[in-house]
Amino acid sequence: MAPAAGAVRRVTIARTIHRRECVVGDDWPASVSPLLRRVYSARGAHDHAAARPRLTDLLPPDGLLGLDAATALLADAIANNGHILVVGDFDCDGATACATAVRGLRMLGATRVSHAVPNRMVHGYGLSPALVEELAALQPELLVTVDHGIACHAGIAAAKAHGWKVLVTDHHLPGDALPPADAIVNPNQRGDGFGSKMLAGVGVIFYVLLALRRRLREAGRFDDGGPDLSTLLDLVAVGTVADLVPLDANNRALVSAGLRRLRAGQGCAGLQALIEVSRRRADTLTAADIGFAVAPRLNAAGRLEDMALGIECLLCDDPAQARELAAVLDGINAERRAVQQQMVGEAEVALATVPNAAAPRVAHCLFDAQWHPGVIGLVASKLKERLHRPVIAFAPSEPGSTLLRGSARSIPGFHVRDALARVEAMRPGLMDRFGGHAMAAGLSLPQAHFEAFQVAFLEAASAMITPELLRDTIASDGELPADAFDIDNACALRDGGPWGQGFPEPLFDGEFTVLSWRPVGTQHLKLELGLGGQRLQAIEFGGWAGTPPPDRIRIAYRLAPDDYRGGNAIQLIVVHREAA
Repeated sequence: MAPAAGAVRRVTIARTIHRRECVVGDDWPASVSPLLRRVYSARGAHDHAAARPRLTDLLPPDGLLGLDAATALLADAIANNGHILVVGDFDCDGATACATAVRGLRMLGATRVSHAVPNRMVHGYGLSPALVEELAALQPELLVTVDHGIACHAGIAAAKAHGWKVLVTDHHLPGDALPPADAIVNPNQRGDGFGSKMLAGVGVIFYVLLALRRRLREAGRFDDGGPDLSTLLDLVAVGTVADLVPLDANNRALVSAGLRRLRAGQGCAGLQALIEVSRRRADTLTAADIGFAVAPRLNAAGRLEDMALGIECLLCDDPAQARELAAVLDGINAERRAVQQQMVGEAEVALATVPNAAAPRVAHCLFDAQWHPGVIGLVASKLKERLHRPVIAFAPSEPGSTLLRGSARSIPGFHVRDALARVEAMRPGLMDRFGGHAMAAGLSLPQAHFEAFQVAFLEAASAMITPELLRDTIASDGELPADAFDIDNACALRDGGPWGQGFPEPLFDGEFTVLSWRPVGTQHLKLELGLGGQRLQAIEFGGWAGTPPPDRIRIAYRLAPDDYRGGNAIQLIVVHREAA
């Protein structure tokens, strides 16, 4: 079991606050507050169009390599009433991509569309030969992968051996060789000319549907221009935010449009039920609400149970049934939190015994034979945030197995998938398989190889990580004057997003007097702060460690409406605190 709170010395590193540089131009409408102009400009968005891109600003699909072959496969299947089988992935991006594909293909005239998803504990990641054999009973003519496939060489070869056509839609980085699919759409494959490489898996399949609608429209299949695919953007927004892809202008346009639908109560029944069960307000929903409340409830199904349940919720059109499914997902998520807390506690115990704590390692590999493979990514993420070091957490692929699954999380500037490729080049055959992105990756290897892998990965990380990358800095938008702490600014900052990877949520810093404080529960710290004659409410989640704060503190914080007190109440969400 995990140790009691406070029983383990948490391994942390010092953080410093760095203020973003900002030059604000004059090309802004009067409706954008000076504070928002300052925040946008600090993120490189120097006019309103760059700060708040809309659907009309979306990049056209044309640059995506393989799009003609992909839409030809789909159009032929629809015309011939062929069976299209969509195979998703067991995370939130994969689930929303699967639901987007199924809903979109049906809207575009496909009458025989089914879906499947691997079970993490049974099939492992992606389209495996074992999964293909199970799917053979469904007798598909066309198999479509969403959010995976680019690394599934054996599974795609098995599908082709059954005589099926295979379309891969994915966004993960490809290896040196591509799988033997009939068509591949992936903005990150070599030779692709699409203007954004940041699409999530759900964004890729949405673009394929846009191109398919255009192809069918040009073929005279629609009298009215075709269905409104923007109704799928609620799913696109959730998957894009959940997968932590950078929110470049194109992704912000997609997410903004999806958030507008969700705020207006126009999301699919499953997402509306998940918002409700996560106790968030739909009319003020933010990308942060998706990332911290909605997406985890979907992800929990793939981590501990079967993502088929999550996809069923997203495809459900009956509100009452959707609420029942969302309630089940909420219960699974509560179980996931308990498992995660235990595993993080055990990981902290292990880290506290690592030698040379005075000179922390540049990266960490952790393994426990009792850990759950569906939660190791969350453990790696928590420790990466705490240590500001790349972390790979390993667990048996199933209880008693000698095959390990690893989940890696990285820090800015260290491309963890490239590091795994470097390990493969140094020690061929050490890993069975690997794949992923710059900031996150997955791999599998025999337990007997763990120690050798750990040495090789630390060697690769030491060669690739500079001392500058290991300095954990908090990027601040500077100080706020005393008269800026009001509900108008708090709401403008909340609604000025979407904020996320590559377009971070506004964060400020400053010195305050501590007027009063009290612990909340066992982990959190509630503060009343003084500035310029004002009394400001603040909370630091996870900030209570049994030590009272000093009378004067410097904090990095977010300014937000206080939904608990309501009205014009605001609060500061403290993300870093130090003595002033």
